[in-house]
Order: sequence, then C-alpha cells, then structure tokens
Amino acid sequence: MRPLLSLIGAGPGDAELITLKALRAIRSAKVVLYDALVNKELLSYLSPGSEAVFVGKRFGCHALSQQEINHLIVEYALKFGHVARLKGGDPFVFGRAQEEIEAARSNGIAIEVIPGITSAISVPAMQGIPLTCRGIAESFWVTTGTTRSSDISDDIKLAAQSTATVVILMAMKKLESIMDIFSAHGKTDMPVAIIQNGTTKEEKIITGTVKDIYFRAQCEEMGNPSIIVVGEVVKLHHDWVKHISMDEQTGQVIFPKELASNSLI
Repeated sequence: MRPLLSLIGAGPGDAELITLKALRAIRSAKVVLYDALVNKELLSYLSPGSEAVFVGKRFGCHALSQQEINHLIVEYALKFGHVARLKGGDPFVFGRAQEEIEAARSNGIAIEVIPGITSAISVPAMQGIPLTCRGIAESFWVTTGTTRSSDISDDIKLAAQSTATVVILMAMKKLESIMDIFSAHGKTDMPVAIIQNGTTKEEKIITGTVKDIYFRAQCEEMGNPSIIVVGEVVKLHHDWVKHISMDEQTGQVIFPKELASNSLI
C-alpha cells in the first residue's frame, strides 16, 4: 500500500465546477478531508466504505488547526493509503496547500495536486464581470484582505495605485479600511462589486463605488464568504451594461459621460 495525498480543488461552490480528474481522485480515496466551503454534494462521489471527515477550514471558522489537519493527513495516509484533501476553489490560492505538502513529504507520503477553478476568477465571470477586457483592464491582482497578523495586506496599497482590476478575498471585516486606501489614491468613483456565496443558490451581489460600497454592504448585510472586485470592468455587469456601447473599429467599450460620473448607479 503506497500512501498518497491528493490535494484537490473543489471549485468555487457549484458542484458541477470540478474537474473529471478531481472526481476520479475522490472516488479512489479511502478518506476525504473536506473544508467548510466545499459543496457537500461532492461527497456523494465517495466509493462505498470510504470516509468523509469534516475539518472545517474557512475564513473565521476553524474546527481544527492547520497542525491538526496535517496530523490527520499523515495518520490516514499511513493507515489507509490514499487520502484526498478537498479544498474550496484552488488549493494553491490561499489554501495553505504548501503546509500540507510539507507535512506529507516529511513522512514519505507521495503527493499529487489537482488544480481547481479558483473563485477569484470564476465568481466574477459568472456575473458577467471579466477581470481583463481590451481597452478597460490589461491585468488583475488577486490578494487577501488580511495577513496572518490580521493587518491589511501591503499589496492592497500597491494594487490601489495601479490601473489593474483588483480582486480581494477574505476581506469583508476590513472592507471600510480597504476602501479608504483606494480613496486615498484617488479612486473614490471606481466601481466595486461584492459577490457573496458565488456560483451557489445563495449567491448575492451588490455593486457601487469605492465611496459608497461599504454602506451598501451594510444595508444588504453582506458577509463572508465574499469576493470584492474593484475596477472599471465592474461596469460590464448588467447593472451598468445597458448604458454602454462598443466602437466597431477599435472594439473598445465606450462608457457614456454620465456613467463615468456614477449618476446612473
């Protein structure tokens, strides 16, 4: 029996947004350790006799510490052989996958990584918000809202100075302070979207601007898990899209002057 750890990305929430390779790994695993953000419908793919173990990791909710999860990975792999670690989104995007890889590797356990569809890209996409668009945004940032010390990431300060689309994860508790950073860099009128429980039946979205999104989020009682998107591409969401047109020669999107001043929001 060769011990094996499969690090699997479960996707953003919709059970159908998972790869075939991931499903095969779930079926062959003897034990599946799954997080709080994983759609439980995926557990129906376990083979008879296999065990599903909830480890409860999500922002602000930890049933087990990372060290305890690492211990379970090693224990189950050495005892049963194939262990699947099922994480929401992609395991390498704020998923602490490297810590679990090191725990397995140090105990002689083989590792395979099965990437998942990250929520940072797919959740805005399914709301009609592309992170890049010709003539609007040439690049994008994906950053966490807070660091290990619970401070706001310095990367947000850099991102706020760029023309790129900025996607911020795990940041709702710091929303007001983060928007203050964008305001300090002259972005008070920059469009913002917040998408909660993306790709699921409970999905909820609000749009606004840097100067008012915090108050809109309070009124709508937005919370985690949510994704914050800051950038001109938010105007491509259907809340705005009826007001825009496209230059047939250049292919660039044209925003009316009223929209630029946010009077149509």
